[in-house]
Amino acid sequence: MATYLPTIKQLQYLVALYEHGHFGKAAEASFVSQSTLSAGIRELESLLGVTLVERSRRVVRFTALGEQVVAKANRLLREAEELADLVQASGKPLVPTIAPFMLPRVLPRLRRERPELKLLLREETSHDALESLNHGRVDCVLLALPFDIGDAACSHIADDRLFIAFPKDDPRDPPASVKPEMIDQGRLMLLEDGHCLRDHALAACSRSELRASAAMIGTSLHTLVQLVDNDLGVTMLPEMALKAGILNGTEVVARPVDSPTAKREIVLVWRKNSPREGDFELMAEELRAG
Repeated sequence: MATYLPTIKQLQYLVALYEHGHFGKAAEASFVSQSTLSAGIRELESLLGVTLVERSRRVVRFTALGEQVVAKANRLLREAEELADLVQASGKPLVPTIAPFMLPRVLPRLRRERPELKLLLREETSHDALESLNHGRVDCVLLALPFDIGDAACSHIADDRLFIAFPKDDPRDPPASVKPEMIDQGRLMLLEDGHCLRDHALAACSRSELRASAAMIGTSLHTLVQLVDNDLGVTMLPEMALKAGILNGTEVVARPVDSPTAKREIVLVWRKNSPREGDFELMAEELRAG
């Protein structure tokens, strides 16, 4: 006896209706007519021999079994997408959706030399970015190590040195490089907790007492630079921010920190055993060239 299985399209219609709670909106999101979407869901119900959706003029309500089917449909659709990715990765590299913070100087060249590359950029903290990766919301992320990435795969992009930023008229006349013990803990301003650069900066100083005394001011490096420019303290900046011109329009002076730990490693991270691993290696190569 033949077994007739639901189609991908029927499952997509069902999930769309669940997400939008309205036949018209679900049809619009699925780029089909309302009658086509409604017929597809009725065919699915007929195939399964159950009622998934209770219909009325004003309300769309899923049955308890309908909600279970939606959850299963979501998993099946994700697996179908992974299957498509596997096939696509073998024939057309560099078509991932990239979502984390990316070096601004690299983007113009990537868009010019890799027009087929689809980019979705979103800035998140390292913890949130890794969460997005692990839950399949993004394909790969740019992170700064040291940071625990679990069993994810990664490729080295660059080492990023750390610098101390001083006001122009700092009375101590900053030397060509700054030893960690020279940093005034009472004037050091860092990003708030949650930003890995804060941890990297404290590790570079190799002074545990700074963890308690460093001021937690600002959620961005640009804010900290403005505070330094107004002689409210000093801060630590990564070299990539300096190269991107973060000090332009200010009188802030930056000096490298004289310590072997005063750097972070920039890496591209993706899920282990991803069918797009070749794509990500190519992406890492492009980023290294930038």
